[in-house]
Order: sequence, then structure tokens, then C-alpha cells
Amino acid sequence: MGRPDSPRVNAAQLAEALRLAETASTARDAAALLRKHFTSLRIIVVDAFDMRSEVPAAQGALRRLYLGASDGHCWRVTTDLSQVAGLILA
Repeated sequence: MGRPDSPRVNAAQLAEALRLAETASTARDAAALLRKHFTSLRIIVVDAFDMRSEVPAAQGALRRLYLGASDGHCWRVTTDLSQVAGLILA
């Protein structure tokens, strides 16, 4: 269950986030672009190796997006769009 004040993401927004991330030349540029378009979400960049055991919520040719949920302190990967507080970019 997501916090009542946590941002929500729908499937169309997730697809848009991946589309935007795929247009950037670097992961850092992709993160900056996502931060500009999804201001209510935290955007976190991690090395793909660190996410090797996780299943991406969206995957393109260059980037993978994971859904991040948070209790305000700890982060975890989730598949529940209603719990999303951030996007993890690898």
C-alpha cells in the first residue's frame, strides 16, 4: 500500500518516461530529462549491475526503468504502480 501522499504513475506515464529516457545520450542526461518532466517523482540513477536481480518495469534499447517505493526512509523495487515514489534508472 502506498502512502496517501505518494505520487502515482500509470502505464502511459511509464511508457512516456521510457521514451524520454531513450532519447538521452547518457544515463545522467536521461535522469535530468525525467526530473524535468516528472517533478513529483524521485529519479535515481544506478549501475545496471546493481539491478541484475530485479525485473525492470520498462526496458528500451538503452535504458531500463524500475519502480521505486519508499516508506520515507528505505527504498525498494516494486511492481505496484500505486506505490511508486520514484523511478530507478539503469
